[in-house]
Amino acid sequence: MDPRTGQPETHIMSLKRTPCSMLSLAIVFLSGLFIVPGVATSAVRSCPFCAAPSLTLAEQLSQADAAALVMWADAKKARQVKGKRLPSETTYEIREVIRNGRGAVKKGQRVRLSRFRSGKKGDMFLLLGSRATKVEWGSPLPVTETSYQYIVQAPSPEAAANKRLVYFMKFLEYPDRQIADDAYAEFANAPYKDIAAISKLVPRAKVARWISDARTPPTRMGLYGLLLGLSGNQTDASLMEKKISTPSEEFRLGIDGVMSGYLLLVGEKGLPLIEQLKLKNQFLVDANGKVLTDKKGRKKLVPFSETYAAMQALRFMWSYADGRIAKPRLRQSMRILLDRPELADLVIADLARWKDWSIQDRLMTMYDDKAFNVPAIKRAVVRYMLVCSKDLPKGKNKKKTAGPNPKHVDAALKHLAVLRKRDPKTVMDAERFFFLK
Repeated sequence: MDPRTGQPETHIMSLKRTPCSMLSLAIVFLSGLFIVPGVATSAVRSCPFCAAPSLTLAEQLSQADAAALVMWADAKKARQVKGKRLPSETTYEIREVIRNGRGAVKKGQRVRLSRFRSGKKGDMFLLLGSRATKVEWGSPLPVTETSYQYIVQAPSPEAAANKRLVYFMKFLEYPDRQIADDAYAEFANAPYKDIAAISKLVPRAKVARWISDARTPPTRMGLYGLLLGLSGNQTDASLMEKKISTPSEEFRLGIDGVMSGYLLLVGEKGLPLIEQLKLKNQFLVDANGKVLTDKKGRKKLVPFSETYAAMQALRFMWSYADGRIAKPRLRQSMRILLDRPELADLVIADLARWKDWSIQDRLMTMYDDKAFNVPAIKRAVVRYMLVCSKDLPKGKNKKKTAGPNPKHVDAALKHLAVLRKRDPKTVMDAERFFFLK
């Protein structure tokens, strides 16, 4: 959806500013990249390349006062009986008690719920409920014998992370989709540090097959790329390189995780591939470097989503990879995109957060360049200078502490003075949302 209009957005086929990139800009701004100078991205509570976290079956079970395996017994639709309208209902028989709701749930007991569900004898469901004065049951969850055993044998949310993830890893591509989806959700909820801690236990050969398999749900590709990056070998690196290099005009969900896993696996020597294909090239190329064209002979553009995925990979390496790639080298890669007006505001935000103060003069030149005459870029430049001007040594207060400011601070203050005279409104607008802790 277009965040400005609420209308469905079009497919992203180029590196022009699109609803997707505008949304990205909003995310960058709201995430506080320009609010606290020098702030490092805090450890994300969940897997960086997974779908939004959801409440897993183990979490639902742990939060329930009452839980039971039940069998479908009978169901009646809403009906008239002796002039009285009776609501629809379904009756279930409790076959196994998991949590007894402080004695309120017993094997063999029948539970009648006021909603109709068609079924047949032997259909199994998991019922979860909370108890105040009586048990209030939620909607029955259909289960099989296999999925039921998966649920009741799963480690509780309070168990050690390594124990939990090792258990759920076995079910990531299980044939029962309910089980596989829940196992994935457990990883989606897990912090990166917990996933990295079990890297030696990852079944790398299986993960490599999943990445290669066109039937693998696209939503899982980011996680699998990350897992292979943590556990893979040179053969796996070649596989990931091939996937990254495959030219595509479509949005490839999870390719940011594959790029990040690739960089985790090969380190700095993987950057030239990412830089050339995703940051420098504006057009898609084949394996021989030949620019691809459509049926009308028009060059095919690199989708914005591919370039943004590469940016996400650089951000991941900066925040999570513990020096796997030197930070000056990551800054160098990110600076490549400064020449792209459609991305410059996002790049300036990252470089400010990464304390790359080497680009001040370049930004001042950019400020007057017609190609970059975009309000978002101008505000980004001003905020960059504001962040830089506040980057004083820890504990230093220029009003109370003797000694000169760092050179980059004085340079930023001079640039801000110039910008205030040249474009006071933009500076004022940028300062409105600039806060320091």
